[in-house]
Amino acid sequence: MNIDIEMPGGRGILVPDPLRTPAALSRVPENVEIEKSLGHVLEAVKEINRQIEAEGLGVPLIGFSAAPWTLMYYMVGGSSKKNTHFGLQWLSDYPYESRDLLERLTSVVIDYLDAQIKAGVHIVQVFEAMGEHIDEENFVKYALPCLERIASELKARHPTVPLMVFARDAPYALPMLQDVAYDVMTVDTTFDGREARNILATSARKAGLMPKQLQGNFDPALLQADNGSGQVEIESAVREMLTLFGPQKYIANLGSGLVGTEDPSKVACFVDCVHNFSEEEVACA
Repeated sequence: MNIDIEMPGGRGILVPDPLRTPAALSRVPENVEIEKSLGHVLEAVKEINRQIEAEGLGVPLIGFSAAPWTLMYYMVGGSSKKNTHFGLQWLSDYPYESRDLLERLTSVVIDYLDAQIKAGVHIVQVFEAMGEHIDEENFVKYALPCLERIASELKARHPTVPLMVFARDAPYALPMLQDVAYDVMTVDTTFDGREARNILATSARKAGLMPKQLQGNFDPALLQADNGSGQVEIESAVREMLTLFGPQKYIANLGSGLVGTEDPSKVACFVDCVHNFSEEEVACA
């Protein structure tokens, strides 16, 4: 997309030369040759699948892309931690150009995920990481149409491939995303699993449909090496999470990403607790 990025560690994602005005859109192509620009990702997908098969692991490989609003947020603001108002300012000051940029990004995301599926991923997730920095009105107006188009086109091309979506810090979006054909909605750490389940059930019932799956929402802060948590705290949090979500139509996962300073033994404890307690829940269901 002709946008340089840096990941220096501890400072988030940086874009040294962001798009400050609509004139800078001339730098951004309307189409991207995925095989040429991101061929290394597709080769990695194939190699990982070869290793999964060689080791007889029998696990699915999940493909991934950031969502258009999140990509735009970085492209115009230049940072994940600074200039957080620039994204919304663009939507307000340059609504036509914002839609143009979002449409270009949506097309690239669709083609990128399509290429990952063709390369062998079994599931794909769209990550709207910057839901915190867009209000509900603008989410519905700008971000949601992009997410809907992604789901619609991928379902048309690959009807049997499950689609996951994560609108972090935007829990109001859960029923909307269910309505536009995503199969799994990820819940972040700010929201209660039982409440998320009830919201999806109510929305689905109004539409005469069955509610979709949920994923989430363990707090990764408990996995940090220096936070003082141990096996007892992790076990308690996992049990509470599984109880709130229930055993059906649910994928136990984190409610936010890992940052690289986690204690591997705590991560292993989390995984073991999920497996052990899930077996108990299913047996009692």
